[in-house]
Amino acid sequence: MAGVRDTKDMIKGMAPLRDPETWHFCTTDDRDLAERARPHALAVFAEDEGTSLILPDEAARDLGFAVEMPMSRITLSVHSALDGVGLTAAVASALAEALIPCNVVAAYHHDHVFVPEELAEAAMSILLDVAREAE
Repeated sequence: MAGVRDTKDMIKGMAPLRDPETWHFCTTDDRDLAERARPHALAVFAEDEGTSLILPDEAARDLGFAVEMPMSRITLSVHSALDGVGLTAAVASALAEALIPCNVVAAYHHDHVFVPEELAEAAMSILLDVAREAE
């Protein structure tokens, strides 16, 4: 199924959903640790400096990773096209105006916005407002 390409349609249809899990962005240059962590990871990135993983709280702690910045994941439910333009910019800009940092991971079907856990409710409110304003 083709994703939504129209900017306004992506924004108004984003339907953000907050995941109750706490997530951590972790990194290691230890290949054995990266392989042990991989089955628990939501996402894995091979970077020049090592392997970066997005891990649930329990797995990150059990594996001995630093858990300095607990994050909440907000999934944008719209199936945005991989070549769609403007959704990430609209989300990041709205959150930046409220001084809420975000890390956006675009997967095949959805975009996932990670924000500091203590700011997740405020981020949800902002994203719902942005979607309403696009209607």
